[in-house]
Amino acid sequence: MMQQKAVNIDKDILGGTPVFNGTRVPIKNLFDYLETGDSIATFLEDFESVTREQVMCVLEHGGINKSRK
Repeated sequence: MMQQKAVNIDKDILGGTPVFNGTRVPIKNLFDYLETGDSIATFLEDFESVTREQVMCVLEHGGINKSRK
C-alpha cells in the first residue's frame, strides 16, 4: 500500500507554511489544538478536509514525505 504524503510545503500556499496535503490547514493548528488540551477528534471535526491518517502520520513520523515546490 502506497503511503500518501501528509504534509505539503508550497510557496504558493500560505507563503510556504507547512499544511496538510490537499488542504490549506497549517500543521501548526494541530499542535495548537493538542497543546490546549483538545483531542484529535475535535481537531478533525473542526478541519474536515484533514484525514485521521494525515494526523497520525504527522504525529508518528513528523510528516514524512514532505515536498517543496
